[in-house]
Amino acid sequence: MIEKEEYALVLDYLPYGYPLEKKMMPIAQAVGIKHFTLLELVPRRGIKLEVGEKVYIGENKRDKIYYILGRLLAIKLTETTKQQLEEFIKKKVIENEPKFVDFFNKAGAINTRLHQFELLPGFGRKHTEAIITKRERKPFKNLEDLKNRVSNLPNPKKAIEKRFLKEIMGQERYNLFTK
Repeated sequence: MIEKEEYALVLDYLPYGYPLEKKMMPIAQAVGIKHFTLLELVPRRGIKLEVGEKVYIGENKRDKIYYILGRLLAIKLTETTKQQLEEFIKKKVIENEPKFVDFFNKAGAINTRLHQFELLPGFGRKHTEAIITKRERKPFKNLEDLKNRVSNLPNPKKAIEKRFLKEIMGQERYNLFTK
């Protein structure tokens, strides 16, 4: 059974719909808070949504959302949505730092030629070998500890943020942080 989103964060609200489409229907571009699914939401009549607002989209009665139009394609993202999505990801990385540190302490190979670390922007085989060597001696305490102990490592926080964004937008074959 696929677990559905219960809540979404409004990234942009278009009261008159998309400028180049014929329908003048209000649309909200949003991201699911649990599974990070990009969604197009239709608000109830007379409801104005705010950017950054958390709305209920679960199975029960929704007070602000009339229905979920569907998944939001990356090509339809507005500039406001892109900016809000980046801010949302930054907050999620900070809030869930232990989860990401755990990733660096436990991640393994995907196949004989590719390790999960190599899917992060700027991380190559040498970085992967250095991280594995350092974590075998002592697990990393936080992302700063990782950055300090592994020389010439790209900023792990920024690499996670970039990877997260690409996964949410559906641009990656393998997903490390999203479903």
